[in-house]
Amino acid sequence: MTTTRRQLLETTSAASALALLGGLPFMGREAHAQAVDTLKIFVPAAPGGGWDGTARAMEQALKATGAVKAVQFTHKGGAGGAVGLPEFVNQWKGQPNALMVAGMVMVGALITNKSPMRITQTVPIAKLTEEQEVVVVPAASPHKDMKSLAAALKADPGKVSIAGGSAGGTDHILAGLIAKAVGQDPKKLSYVAYAGGGPATAAIIGNQVAAGISGWGEFAEQIKAGKMRALAVSGEKRIAGVNVPTLKESGVNVALVNWRGVFAPPGVADKDKKAMIDLVSKMAGSKEWKAICEKQSWDMSLVAGDAYAKYIDAENKRIGDVLKDLGLAT
Repeated sequence: MTTTRRQLLETTSAASALALLGGLPFMGREAHAQAVDTLKIFVPAAPGGGWDGTARAMEQALKATGAVKAVQFTHKGGAGGAVGLPEFVNQWKGQPNALMVAGMVMVGALITNKSPMRITQTVPIAKLTEEQEVVVVPAASPHKDMKSLAAALKADPGKVSIAGGSAGGTDHILAGLIAKAVGQDPKKLSYVAYAGGGPATAAIIGNQVAAGISGWGEFAEQIKAGKMRALAVSGEKRIAGVNVPTLKESGVNVALVNWRGVFAPPGVADKDKKAMIDLVSKMAGSKEWKAICEKQSWDMSLVAGDAYAKYIDAENKRIGDVLKDLGLAT
């Protein structure tokens, strides 16, 4: 009986020592890296748009890396996120393992719609991607390059109708910046706002407008099919593998990208905020996420935590200033 007790004590001591040294994964490292059972993602837009696409891409990457077991989606569309944000702020308050996907469009939409809410009422977790905009014209357009379209805008912006997304969104902001860069008053733009990429695409292909602006991914297939002519992309450099010049190369001194990121609800505990920053940062560094971004022509652009909060503050001011020029903010 004495021998058995001693053997048991020795075995227990050895197991404890191994655990401290990391020799027993099930008592140490594996438990520390345990996957999130369910990640809840709030998408303040209807299914099928850019924010939903980002959320689905996150699900794919997080599941592939084993970081989460399941992802639960909630959609609340309307007014560029201005309808959904109050629900996330008020009804999701303090929830752990919860994220909202949003971005530049929401910043502009909240200002344009004179919403009493701001994206800064959430907890910024990480900026994930940037996507370049593209300026296109119908295939039969007389404008063969951006210099030609810029000259027409400079001569009379009211005669150059431009199709794009919601008023105050990224497309509208880029149109305003282009007008200002060619020496025209952005308020004189003939901007035609559409609720989604489908109607805008139909208007451009049907020669109902002189030009169009959207994210590269939105128009890429139509450009490849020869139904639209791409004149310029909006980044500081060309999109990899795409033979389309930048606005700056075309003599229009403008650079703008549409960014997307994730936010935690207000009132979230510090430990849960850190957990979400760690989760998203690891995902952003994975080969699975890199492959998704390359396929979508998204530029990976991770900015996390406090640095992201500062970025959001700067974007609120920058976008607000552009919207004032467009007559959409005071």
